[in-house]
Amino acid sequence: MAAVDVLLIYTSIWMAFALRMGSQYWPKDDVLYLILCMPLIAIPVFIRFGLYRAIVRYIGFQALWAILQAVSLYALLWSSTVLLSGISGVPRSVSLINWLVCILLIGGSRMAARWWLMSEINDRRSKFRVERRRVVIYGAGSAGAQLSSALSLTREYKPVAFIDDSKDLIGQHVASLRVYPLKKLEYLIKTKKVTELLLAMPSLTKAERNNIIKSLEPLSIHVKTLPSLSDLANGKIDLDDIREVDLSELLGRNSVEPDEGLFDACIKNKSVMVTGAGGSIGSELCRQIILRNVKTLVLFEQSEYLLYSLDKELTKTINKGNLDVVVVPILGTVLNDSLISSVMNHYQIQTIYHAAAYKHVPLVEMNTLEGARNNIMGTLTVAKAAEDHSVETFVLISTDKAVRPTNVMGATKRFAELILQAFALRKSKTRFCMVRFGNVLGSSGSVVPLFREQIRSGGPVSVTHPDIIRYFMTIPEAAQLVIQAGSMGRGGDVLVLDMGKPVKIKTMAQKMIRLMGYTIKTDETPEGDIEIVYTGLRPGEKLFEELLIGDNVTGTRHPLILRAEEEYYSYEEMKQFIGQLKEIIHQADCEKLRTLLLKVVSGYKPACDIEDTLWKLKSTYEENNKVIKLPTRVS
Repeated sequence: MAAVDVLLIYTSIWMAFALRMGSQYWPKDDVLYLILCMPLIAIPVFIRFGLYRAIVRYIGFQALWAILQAVSLYALLWSSTVLLSGISGVPRSVSLINWLVCILLIGGSRMAARWWLMSEINDRRSKFRVERRRVVIYGAGSAGAQLSSALSLTREYKPVAFIDDSKDLIGQHVASLRVYPLKKLEYLIKTKKVTELLLAMPSLTKAERNNIIKSLEPLSIHVKTLPSLSDLANGKIDLDDIREVDLSELLGRNSVEPDEGLFDACIKNKSVMVTGAGGSIGSELCRQIILRNVKTLVLFEQSEYLLYSLDKELTKTINKGNLDVVVVPILGTVLNDSLISSVMNHYQIQTIYHAAAYKHVPLVEMNTLEGARNNIMGTLTVAKAAEDHSVETFVLISTDKAVRPTNVMGATKRFAELILQAFALRKSKTRFCMVRFGNVLGSSGSVVPLFREQIRSGGPVSVTHPDIIRYFMTIPEAAQLVIQAGSMGRGGDVLVLDMGKPVKIKTMAQKMIRLMGYTIKTDETPEGDIEIVYTGLRPGEKLFEELLIGDNVTGTRHPLILRAEEEYYSYEEMKQFIGQLKEIIHQADCEKLRTLLLKVVSGYKPACDIEDTLWKLKSTYEENNKVIKLPTRVS
């Protein structure tokens, strides 16, 4: 490159003299020495401005700007040398012409090299038949332009056009691509064989993004998106930022800014313990807690892998943010009362978020005794230890399935709520409260990852019932509200999160199929790509969930948190029930357990008895040509 530049420098000065004189020009005497020394001035300047550090095939506007600066400085230095030398025979206009010609030759040579090298890459792609996905970019702003430039250099994507709502941009060209209105998208899909659309408008609010994605849904084009503006560092677009459209962008709401006072009340400068720290909600609670000036955070988890992963992630966050937080990973079960007590005593725990629970409905339905042992006795163990060590606040993470439950999981969670309400009646130093909410998108039990996996494998997508509906909330929003709700608990009250409107699971499946670029296969459209099949309600599952048992509900200082006043038992009554439960678990008697849950949990109506559950399981295995031996008792 330096050798070519030397040749171009001599060529530019020769052309400058020729253009000025209007004839062929050959320098003589002292003028020849001035011309021969030009590279000695130019090349060091070019090196200083980084002209030989740029990778030519990826050269862009910044490199051209550097060329302009370098050539200008070189031309100025050479003109000064001519002036100071006092040598005659060099017209003043030659310096100006030389500057212009040199910019054209130096800059043009690099553009020509870039074009040739990119042509070589394209020829290799054609040779090896690398099929690039043809994409349209929605949003012709700075993010879209950066994304287009980045994609043009990859083997995976080929941008073919922009879509934008701005009338000023429609019909114009951005990054060599034409900008079309949204109504032309169907035309682009057909004529340019577009398979994907990338949404590059990070500054949109969630509501605006929702409206755009909904307008794209009928076209069955694979939609991908960039994160929000706050998630992009320094406005630079990275190809790793491209991701599938999160269903929360369709179902979610614009989040309400957290109340800083509520957020810090139970965390700031305190020792906090999270049980079930490796789970979906527990891990998100930990991520948000370490950012709120917590003194000590104890991660209590029985899964070694989940605990290791979370501890590693939090340590990285602490080091990156230079946070003054002590994180203590404790491996153990909430049923180990001596370990729980020792941890609370040693680390002087002031706030507990109890997220440890078995929550998968069908699994708990088939393992009722273990579900009761973990969800009820585990809560009792942690609550007793909290009271014994004068923990200030105990927050139970509950579920909407605890309201008029039809499954063992929901019944055990309601039983756990009743235990805490009974503890609160004793005027304990510990403030016990419960936070109840529905499903969270992206959790280990969420249908979203399952649907995405089924769609990618070609279907079918399995939905239990065409009319089943659920409440949904994102994990970060749920964790934020849990922390704030825990600060408002007065003792024994149930705090309910406003989950918005319930959503049909069938509708979610249909949206995901279309947004991943497929069509739905039905009797009316047999040529579709992905079929939705209905498998029937699972053991203990019901069509809809509720968040409130009664109607005695009041608002709080937070618009998305409600306070429910519900019936409860005295501590003495609950003490008797707990004694019975311990004996039942010791005897491993599932029938007596169900009888006790029916007696204690108001509104509990099992969807099926144990024999029905086992028969369903047996039928499922027989359909798959497998053999199952019916146990006489579910443990």
